[in-house]
Amino acid sequence: MEFRPLGASGMQVSAVAYGNWLTHGSQIEAEVATRCVHAALDCGITTFDTADTYANGAAEEVLGAALVGVRRESIEVCTKVFLPVGPLPRGKNDAGLSRKHILEGINGSLRRLRMDYVDLYQAHRFDFFTPLEETMQAFADVVRAGKALYIGVSEWTPEQLRQAQPLARSLGIPLVSNQPQYSMLWRIIEAEVVPTCEALGMSQIAWSPMAQGVLTGKYVPGRPLPPGSRATDPKRGAGVIKSWLREEVLAAVQELRPIAAELGISMANLALAWVLQNRNVCCAIVGASQPEQLAENAKAAGITLPPEAMTRIDQVLDAVVTRDPGLVGASSPRVRPV
Repeated sequence: MEFRPLGASGMQVSAVAYGNWLTHGSQIEAEVATRCVHAALDCGITTFDTADTYANGAAEEVLGAALVGVRRESIEVCTKVFLPVGPLPRGKNDAGLSRKHILEGINGSLRRLRMDYVDLYQAHRFDFFTPLEETMQAFADVVRAGKALYIGVSEWTPEQLRQAQPLARSLGIPLVSNQPQYSMLWRIIEAEVVPTCEALGMSQIAWSPMAQGVLTGKYVPGRPLPPGSRATDPKRGAGVIKSWLREEVLAAVQELRPIAAELGISMANLALAWVLQNRNVCCAIVGASQPEQLAENAKAAGITLPPEAMTRIDQVLDAVVTRDPGLVGASSPRVRPV
């Protein structure tokens, strides 16, 4: 496993991280999830990413239970706060980045994870309704209370990052990371977010580096969806992947097969290695529904794609790549989420 620094901090993370967005507490049983977590550890993956909102807290609970007995100092656990979480009907403060929600959020996450602290606490989206000063002060208090070691964000725009970092630094808690969607097919961060983060001392923690599995090549145009795949999962998975299942996208992805074959690697590793080729990316998050998938995905950390392969990938996918930097930050709600 390759390890990379988390932004300008002294902490290192595994280049391949294990995330449980659509799996733990939802798509797979707890026993399988536990085996996946231990398979990740066996492969050298030490960084685990989750969020309080995943499966309404169940994902954190499953991850925490799976890590019982693992030496805490040997792993890096990342979670997030912002999106709605809690029993229904939810209250008006059960989301956002207010001081109230952040301080209650970290306590809930630590309880579900069975931990005294998390290594990285992330603002899951930008909050247009809470003063940035209030949010940064609350994060600073979380760090000073020993409940989180580092602070990061997810899906923030360059302008938001530039506004927040001076505040964070003045409070002694510099932002170390941004967690955006990033893959061969979704490159909206390249034009502005990556240069901004490089200047601010922040890394990218890339989610969906395989475009919800589309870049593995298992979805073939003109053929039925593979049984048991994310595209056939009624528990939200099918809705998440739907936008990638266009015929032109699937056809272009199939043209990557000869490139992977010539390099002697799987399509999944081609996709992961491509993301990790960007040196501002400290890790790429993978999910798994079976433990065996982790061993294959972990191999990507040691792969360097030659320049000619990178050029061919660009040529093959050019017509179906999304690059518009105006889409950055579009997932941050313009109305209060609860």
